[in-house]
Amino acid sequence: MKTSNGVNNNLEPLRHSASHVMAQAVLHLYPDVKLAIGPPIEDGFYYDFEFSRKISVEDLENIMVEMKKILNENHKFKKKSVNKEEACKIFNDQPYKLELINELPVDEISIYSNGDFIDLCKGPHIENTSKIKNFKLIKVAGAYWRGNENNTMLTRIYGTIFPSREELDEYLKCQELAKERDHRKLGKKFDLFSIQPDAGAGLIFWHPKGAAVRRVIEDFWLREHEKNGYKFVNTPHIAKSHLWETSGHLKFYSEYMYPQIELSEDKENYILKPMNCPGHILIYKSSVHSYREFPFRWAELGTVYRYEKQGVLHGLMRVRGFTQDDAHIFCRRDQLNEEIKKILEFVIYILNTFGFSEFEIFLSTRPEKYVGDLKQWELAENALKEGLNAVNLDFKIDPGEGVFYGPKIDIKIKDSLKRAWQCSTIQVDFNIPEKFSIDFTNSSGVKEQPVMIHRALLGSIERFFGVLIEHYGGRFPLWLAPVQVEIIPINEKHFNYSCRLKERLLEKGIRAELNEKEEKLGKKIWLARDMQIPYVIIVGDKEVNQNKVSLRKLSEGDLGQFEVDDFIRLLQKEISQKQ
Repeated sequence: MKTSNGVNNNLEPLRHSASHVMAQAVLHLYPDVKLAIGPPIEDGFYYDFEFSRKISVEDLENIMVEMKKILNENHKFKKKSVNKEEACKIFNDQPYKLELINELPVDEISIYSNGDFIDLCKGPHIENTSKIKNFKLIKVAGAYWRGNENNTMLTRIYGTIFPSREELDEYLKCQELAKERDHRKLGKKFDLFSIQPDAGAGLIFWHPKGAAVRRVIEDFWLREHEKNGYKFVNTPHIAKSHLWETSGHLKFYSEYMYPQIELSEDKENYILKPMNCPGHILIYKSSVHSYREFPFRWAELGTVYRYEKQGVLHGLMRVRGFTQDDAHIFCRRDQLNEEIKKILEFVIYILNTFGFSEFEIFLSTRPEKYVGDLKQWELAENALKEGLNAVNLDFKIDPGEGVFYGPKIDIKIKDSLKRAWQCSTIQVDFNIPEKFSIDFTNSSGVKEQPVMIHRALLGSIERFFGVLIEHYGGRFPLWLAPVQVEIIPINEKHFNYSCRLKERLLEKGIRAELNEKEEKLGKKIWLARDMQIPYVIIVGDKEVNQNKVSLRKLSEGDLGQFEVDDFIRLLQKEISQKQ
């Protein structure tokens, strides 16, 4: 079982204890270091420090050596409760600890000690340090104190630990594979996308090959939505700020929104939209509706803008401008359960088609800051729960992690390296419809408020593309490959036949390129393989004279000669099967 931050409950005490030993070792080696926090996380643990000098990856080996010395002393983890005054005396030379202590609402404060090390901590921990064996410190990064860019930049040291050496080795192996599959590295290699400093951080430029994959994703998305009864809408990128006041985003989400733009001629403030939902609401409000019309399923590939902090931007995975595969369903309350069931079936089908079959699913309940009526929250949470049960999906409750206007289902996909990525979300909302005063006439002729379901299947096209790159390591299945076929003429006299062949493939909707570079045949074949192109056609005298192609498949090697029509049928069949 995992906690809301993804930590395995069975490993949490072990990883938390390892973070304390790491801090103890750092304090031994750098006595003037200032300690911040050191929690367990999904893949291990970290601790934040303020050093008087720069620390790099090269220093981690010395810290691990010191950790092993401490572990040989076999210390017990001892818990003690003290009052604020005592705690302040214990941590009198640790300003970050003092800040945390002074903010605690209670006078009884929990501390843990192991050997000569004491930390402000609520636990849990293992009994003693003897179980801390299979660990490794893996990286150094910068982190603002309390995540606020106006605060001091601290040094964060990450580590990982597992119950067995085999598990640690497997994790480290996956980490190395993850470095090789980093979508930023592969994006550059395969010329898929870039981020241009002249334009600004977190803004994606899609190159022709990346845009080709994006078009395939979007075309598939559009076709499948039409089959599932959705209609498409489009809304502007900018709108008056009062929309976001009404929706509640300015109150609950303003730190992630771009600053308001004041237009003196209009005497109004405008905002780049961070969400598509108010736009869909306005479309709904433009007509009078009857209960007979429901449900409305409206979908939009809508580009939105969010001011993410510089420090969290990460390639395609965390950006400032992105396209949501967004949809809003307006329905009656008696239709809510069935609509949630249909959405869940739809999302699993879409994710399966892209090659994902393992999921982590969470039902996130009412947060501390929320709007709306408690009865409606209960109704919404129950509807989501019943939908998950109806389609036999295993899920965990994530207490208090819903959005301010309603509970939600989050679906994380597991890639080929077993890493979980947040993509799909389904949110039930009684509150925004109420704030915008939308209604319909029910069967009794009385005005009634519809239920609104917010829903994204892929999350964002940018993030999902990044996940696809790393999942496949750039070796996309044929239907997604940016270049499906590369044609290699052996020499100039085979060029005209190769050009005609390329034109024919393009006419059939097959993404083909002609290699015109002046390089040896062997190198051209090697380069095509290195670029992960699924099929390579070699054109020589025999192929020209017999109107055939010699075929090489990335996954199988040389397949011999084919009639051109047979080859096209082979490709079309594989593409239609989404392989």
